[in-house]
Amino acid sequence: MATLHFHYGVMSSSKSARLIINAYNYNQNGIKTQVIKPSFDTRFSDTTVKSRIGIETPALALQNLNAYIPTPGTRVVLVDEVQFFSPSDIDKLVRIADDLNITVMCYGLLNDSNEQMFPASKRLIEVGAELHLHESNCQINGCMELATHHLRFDTNGNIIHAGDQFALGDSNYKSVCRQHYNMLYHGIGQKVK
Repeated sequence: MATLHFHYGVMSSSKSARLIINAYNYNQNGIKTQVIKPSFDTRFSDTTVKSRIGIETPALALQNLNAYIPTPGTRVVLVDEVQFFSPSDIDKLVRIADDLNITVMCYGLLNDSNEQMFPASKRLIEVGAELHLHESNCQINGCMELATHHLRFDTNGNIIHAGDQFALGDSNYKSVCRQHYNMLYHGIGQKVK
């Protein structure tokens, strides 16, 4: 039985960069990989996974994993933006790991900007994926705490408190620590320096 991994963290915690580096390293060592991503994610390209630092790798964009079968000889499947898939897609990844003996490495967000766990991320935890936290600092100027939450802003800079769980874009989000989230989103507490 191969392993199922969930690499998670806030936005800007280098998840996609790590996926690209892992794919490169596996392929350099003769281990065939296949990179997939949800077709919903069209921020940079339909056919690549791209990191904000400028590196990229080819990817297969899929609406769901119902008919997905890894290409022959694949030993590692790397999944970017896994939170945009469904729980049933996660069950398909479990079958790929368990039945086909292919290592599956998923990368994505755990929670949305309203502190709600994404259904696919929740399912990865339920099925026993090995968890790997990618750490990043709070993006509030001067704060050095661990970022654990996301704030989403409208075009006027106001915090959005409700809405669609699946929304693309980087410029209208900030990754923040729990204290800044509670202070700015809920209006409670003060950030202690």
